[in-house]
Amino acid sequence: MDQYFAALLMGVIEGLTEFLPISSTGHLILLGYAIGFQGPPGKVFEVSIQLGAILAVVVLYRRRLLEVATGMWRPATPERFYATNIVLAFLPAMVIGATLHSTITTLLFNPWVVSIALILGGIVIIAIERRGTVPTIHTVAEIGPLTAVLVGFGQALAMIPGTSRSGATIITALLCGVDRKAAAEFSFVLAIPTMLAAAAYSLFKARNELSLDGLGLIVVGFVAAFVVALLVVRWVIAVIGRIGFTPFGWYRIGLGTLMLVVLFITG
Repeated sequence: MDQYFAALLMGVIEGLTEFLPISSTGHLILLGYAIGFQGPPGKVFEVSIQLGAILAVVVLYRRRLLEVATGMWRPATPERFYATNIVLAFLPAMVIGATLHSTITTLLFNPWVVSIALILGGIVIIAIERRGTVPTIHTVAEIGPLTAVLVGFGQALAMIPGTSRSGATIITALLCGVDRKAAAEFSFVLAIPTMLAAAAYSLFKARNELSLDGLGLIVVGFVAAFVVALLVVRWVIAVIGRIGFTPFGWYRIGLGTLMLVVLFITG
């Protein structure tokens, strides 16, 4: 397969899956395995397309982010609570990620783990949606410190490939009484510091391997991820209150089961 077309596919998949509860990392591992894609060394390609997806969130939430940035310095304001919740939710992933990143990457980044995590995560999503918990929190600013920290630990769990960062944070928020729209917004905005920190850490760890080789592949993947993520996030915010997350749970189960069958057949 042409490497530029493969880079385009990887970027599209990143943009499609990063903010849906179906695991972008899992999809990228499975797609890369299926098409034999090898990006530039040092994981710079993977980091770049993730940054493309994050840029889409920054663009879509630019007004809200500016309001928070300018208003969080005033005490007892919704913007202060919003910013505090993001920081509290970010901390568990930062600490646990810095401690266990290398171990998780070495031991768990393979199609078998991804397939099983997809299935288990799908079952959890469906079970939680069927509980029908009545939400009591309707905005990100209303999320309290304990809930924010719990969502942060949910995000840390998503370091296991196939779990889904957005899925783990959204589902944890739902369990804590946050409504779907606020949970999705919290997950999307929380992705900004989390993924920026993860990208910086990954690039620092691989600093001796970095080069400009494959710059064209990086540009193609980055642009594809940005454009597709822009569309996906708009769609999620518009319809998630109506459709819920159950369809994504069934999708995860179907994809994970299919991949297990393929892995058993191919040996």
